[in-house]
Amino acid sequence: MKKHEEASLTLLYTSDVHGNAMPLSYATNEHSDSGLAKYATAVKQVRKEKDYVLVLDNGDLIQGTPFMTHYVKQHRHTENPMITIMNQIGIDGAVIGNHEFNFGSDVLSDAVEQSHFPWLSANIVDTVTNEPKYGPAYIMKTLPNGIKVAITGVTTHYIPNWESPEHIEGLYFADAYETLKKWTTYIRQTEEPDILIASYHGGFERDLETGHETEALTGENQGYRMCDIEGIDVLLTGHQHRKLTGKVNDVLVIQPGNNGTLYGEINLSLSNASGKWIITEKEAHLRDLTSVPADNEALQAIEALEASTQNWLDEPIGFIKGDMIIRDPFQVRIAKHPFIEFIQKVQMEESGVDISVTSLLNNTSKGFSSSVTMRDVVSNYMYPNTLVVLELTGEEIKKALEKSAEYFTLIDGDIAVNPAFETPKPQHYNYDMWEGIQYSISVNEPVGNRVKAISYHGKPIAYDESYHVVLNNYRATGGGNYDMFKEKPVVREIQKDAVEIIRAYFERHKTVKATSTPNFEVKAK
Repeated sequence: MKKHEEASLTLLYTSDVHGNAMPLSYATNEHSDSGLAKYATAVKQVRKEKDYVLVLDNGDLIQGTPFMTHYVKQHRHTENPMITIMNQIGIDGAVIGNHEFNFGSDVLSDAVEQSHFPWLSANIVDTVTNEPKYGPAYIMKTLPNGIKVAITGVTTHYIPNWESPEHIEGLYFADAYETLKKWTTYIRQTEEPDILIASYHGGFERDLETGHETEALTGENQGYRMCDIEGIDVLLTGHQHRKLTGKVNDVLVIQPGNNGTLYGEINLSLSNASGKWIITEKEAHLRDLTSVPADNEALQAIEALEASTQNWLDEPIGFIKGDMIIRDPFQVRIAKHPFIEFIQKVQMEESGVDISVTSLLNNTSKGFSSSVTMRDVVSNYMYPNTLVVLELTGEEIKKALEKSAEYFTLIDGDIAVNPAFETPKPQHYNYDMWEGIQYSISVNEPVGNRVKAISYHGKPIAYDESYHVVLNNYRATGGGNYDMFKEKPVVREIQKDAVEIIRAYFERHKTVKATSTPNFEVKAK
């Protein structure tokens, strides 16, 4: 008779690191308790303390900081620095995130090729081979004591709604839930693992406690539904940048925020009394990197690129005459601000059309002071968006304006932000402002009937006429549930990212005057 045995497994994972390698904020250049260099130290410490440790990344690793933008623009001939550090850490696997595609398929393919670990995304399929494109659907790990661990990965299949078509050419994004269900069944029957871990670059569509919908059930996030799949022990999630742990249907769930400020630690206890290992306890914790020193090996590996990045960021590129500083992001969305007008002018000049759409991408944006550096540009425009000119009817413009108008609500008669744009995930970037047309939003009116007096060149827009509109590629493909933009005629695609377009604008106009032409108003009544 086999004697009774006890064992434990620790799983560490990151998600939505978004290019944060160094322990600093590039917008301010101040120290930050975040980044892979600090995380590397934390992993080393846990490995000293625990017998069995697995380490994973859950996607959105290689995009998101000026550090990575600079790498892609000027240092592509070298190894991807995020991959360099993950190789040093010795992670066991990674999942493809939606932002992995932002720099194009070549950058992603290079990163995968440079990795000393497998990439998982069972539902991102090569249309020619009909097999997972970037690596196996799952991996098996057998611990020295014989415990078998299966790890499978899937990615939100909503990527075609956001990404530039040329970046995802030749790929099919199968339903993440259906794919995970299929592979979980296969793995349980074929591999008979003692532990099955699902890593999902996606989040939760329902409240973990009540099961109530927390967003429209578009398929972007399916984490709650995935907890119905029989055979999953742990579900690692991300994408929404939330900080949570819990259990749904006895599936342990976790999400560790974003930008490498936290990492997840999962501790599993197992017992073997009858020849088979059984999980007896499972716990999830969010760990921060406060007081954790950066790993010297990691810092040395990226030292040259970091120095080059800092030089690039401090390079002055233009000047502002007047005031383009953002003091209150809410007021920027209520009434026309010079910084928003600047972005609209940049888009219109680049595209050659006179109707433009943009948003204030982040509530931390500060606008521009009198002297503008690349650091200022990338801290205000942090996404590698390109521009697209769409042909839209007046009716589609009206629908888009009504979608934006959902951003507001009334609280005690005062205009406020609709809570749906703040929880469970902040989505302030999904409120758009338009240039080249005049309009007003009456927040007291019912949703869908708030936008009034839309005019173009002094005349009411005609719902059945067509207009050329410039907007970023995320919005042009329907991102943010702007379905009225999906599959509309593309007049022109501008394959330069926004940071480069802004830089080029300053090269043509070294000193830019801060102007604000009020073409829209948001009112309570």
